[in-house]
Amino acid sequence: MKNSAVLLVSCPDQKGVVAALSDFVFRHNGNILHADEHADQGSNLFLMRVEFDPAEFDIDLAEFATHFSPIAEKFRMEWRLARSNYRPRMVILVSKYDHCLVDLLYRHKSGEFACDIPLIISNHPDNQPIADFYRIPYLSVPVPRDSKTEAEQKILDLLRQQDPDFIVLARYMQILSDKFVNQYPQRIINIHHSFLPAFVGAKPYHQAFTRGVKLIGATSHYVTEVLDDGPIIEQDVVRISHRDSLDDLLQKGRDLEKVVLSRAVRWHIENRILLYGNKTVVFD
Repeated sequence: MKNSAVLLVSCPDQKGVVAALSDFVFRHNGNILHADEHADQGSNLFLMRVEFDPAEFDIDLAEFATHFSPIAEKFRMEWRLARSNYRPRMVILVSKYDHCLVDLLYRHKSGEFACDIPLIISNHPDNQPIADFYRIPYLSVPVPRDSKTEAEQKILDLLRQQDPDFIVLARYMQILSDKFVNQYPQRIINIHHSFLPAFVGAKPYHQAFTRGVKLIGATSHYVTEVLDDGPIIEQDVVRISHRDSLDDLLQKGRDLEKVVLSRAVRWHIENRILLYGNKTVVFD
């Protein structure tokens, strides 16, 4: 497994930030493997991702904050340090559709996702055989219309036991409450079967078919209290024509959904995403 450290920084755009970060890594005998940056002129914000080899770093990474704080304070930085060899815990929520779930589990099994999946939670038992095949625990928590609050609390209790680093909604067809979302801010990744902001809410492919659009898409985003309005991580589209039936749209859309969701999950695991406002920067 790759053993590197990733420093993610955002601060007001100003002279000397890149030099200060590079010099800090150099002075402590680190070797920069990759660096990427973005300056947002509209908000006067500078964002940067620095990945470095800590093999000969003369600071214990557990003490990184103590040594880095003077620079962070000088440039008014918000920052965090991540380790590439840390395997985050990802819990998946899914309903009946299995295409995104299967894709996530296959990529995890093949080693593409450097994470652990301690649990899959569903409001239906349908995908139990898939979880069994990949030897991942699967629990069904039905969500009756008249007791959604109780069902959601059961899910929260299960999550508390597993202590996930983040949650993936792999076509989980339930709207999460503000209480739920606020317990995992910027740590719930959803796939919406539409090119947001078009066709929010339920049955977007039906809406697209009725509208006669020539492109359909899929969007992966972080979940916020506002439905389908969180910071967008990844999107993709596929062209359709008047010859495509509604079933054709559904099939083409599902092919997109699994790819778009898996890209977003991988970038999250690899600490490539920085959020600002209701936007994201996804570094190469």
